[in-house]
Amino acid sequence: MNGGETIINRIKADCDESVASIRLDAEKANAAVLTEAEREAQLREKEIADKTQQRLRQIQAASKSRAELEVRNALLRRRRSEIDKTVGMLIDYLLQLGDNDYFNAIYKLAARLRGKSGELMLNQKDLQRLPSDFEAKIREAGLDATVSRNPADIPGGFILKSGDIEENMDFEAILRARRDEIEDLINRGLFEQ
Repeated sequence: MNGGETIINRIKADCDESVASIRLDAEKANAAVLTEAEREAQLREKEIADKTQQRLRQIQAASKSRAELEVRNALLRRRRSEIDKTVGMLIDYLLQLGDNDYFNAIYKLAARLRGKSGELMLNQKDLQRLPSDFEAKIREAGLDATVSRNPADIPGGFILKSGDIEENMDFEAILRARRDEIEDLINRGLFEQ
């Protein structure tokens, strides 16, 4: 081997050694990049899984809330229906009372307006079956009123007209007002649950 070949072989050996060193460094860098990429992929996978679980919990909570609301609304509709039926039955009951019981109910309503005065308006049916001592019993109840001969457009009960002010003691109006109070109580109880 001559001196030129030795130099070339030495250069070649140095190059091979440099290439091997570069290859080793590249493989280490590549392994580090792959390790980092796998770590980042695992972190991203966990992040996506966590977000998916969180979204799933939100969807489940919203679905449960909607279902509970539907149940409450159905229950509320049912309760309203039952209240409406009961109020209707009470009105029918009051309107079908015999004359004595019917007018006793009127006297009790008149007592609620104790100390007031005016013109008492009844429906046509009540005007036709009015007891002879009606005005006297109204006064005994504490209401200073005279009976109007003009019929009121109400199913039962009476209206006390005092100037421009009217006290509506119509059975239906009284029960409808109470119905709202009952419904409010039921709604409060329903929505507190």
